[in-house]
Amino acid sequence: MRKAISVRVLSSLLLIGWSIVTKAEPLTQQPWQEVVLSVTDLDRTAEFFTEIGGYKEKWRGPIDPSELRSWGLKESSSGEALVLSQGSREEGFVRLLRFDNVGFKQPTRPGSRSWDSGCFFSIMVRMRDMQSVYRDAIELGWWTETPITQHTFGESRLNIVVFQGPDGVQVQSYERLSLPIPEAFPEFERFSGPFNLMQMVRDRDASHDFFTRVLGFATFYNGKPYVSEKPVYMPLGIPKNLTTTARYRTSIVYPLPGELGRLEAIEMMDLDGHDYAERCKAPNLGILAVRYPVENAEDTESTLQGREWPIEASVQAVTIAPYGKVNLLAVKTPDGANIQFYEPNAVSQ
Repeated sequence: MRKAISVRVLSSLLLIGWSIVTKAEPLTQQPWQEVVLSVTDLDRTAEFFTEIGGYKEKWRGPIDPSELRSWGLKESSSGEALVLSQGSREEGFVRLLRFDNVGFKQPTRPGSRSWDSGCFFSIMVRMRDMQSVYRDAIELGWWTETPITQHTFGESRLNIVVFQGPDGVQVQSYERLSLPIPEAFPEFERFSGPFNLMQMVRDRDASHDFFTRVLGFATFYNGKPYVSEKPVYMPLGIPKNLTTTARYRTSIVYPLPGELGRLEAIEMMDLDGHDYAERCKAPNLGILAVRYPVENAEDTESTLQGREWPIEASVQAVTIAPYGKVNLLAVKTPDGANIQFYEPNAVSQ
């Protein structure tokens, strides 16, 4: 009897402890500042965002040697950066990096099928008149793996398509057919600035644990495994005849409730693909990292260590235009994607 009581007490304590851990304070109270892309030609990739999306050039210039070192590149490396912003937004930037004198640059996700795990899969934006954007994107040399496809999420009926451009960069686009775009969402004409980033993961629950327990993010959605009731065309390219049997499950998180700064993880439960988690590193091509601002980088590193998560790159002083000198540190998600935290206007002692 004593043993049984002890087991019950221990179980209760574990549950209490789990509840406390999962309610950890978020490492940041702000949406992500920018998504970082590694590309071979800045202007060729930027054209999609500027010519169609109306993005503006925020900053352009050489990559500072300190940032090149932060990526683990050799002293002989160099490069150029182009930062794009949508409208008057001061966050949600798209930073394009071209690394030079670095040797061969392989794709982070060659083929980039939705059942391949590792790194980031797509940048996510909202659109209006998706069909016209589709036509213009094809003329620019971008592509899609599927036609524009209708999908229902909650009460929203959507048009969705994943555009794929040079170097495997993917932009996943949403056009609302029912329910208006939330009033809190920033204004845009043809397509918005990014509001979400998607990963394809090996284990959705492990990803959700990382985002909530380690980063302290809140949960927007954490759904049960899903299959269609009847065969349908699916935006992420699951073959139509498998959509009634190939399960997938999704988690969406953010540092604080709102329309921006979200991260999404999807696990394809019954489709086996490649795992590219080891390829998420410079100078490889594709979506390379996401950056969040924090108040104190060293405190952030200490918190991550206290939550027993490995640090990919400890706090270091880095110059990143247009922010100037920052304190930067990096971790990897369970599937290799890079998340960087930076303290603006600060230099490590």
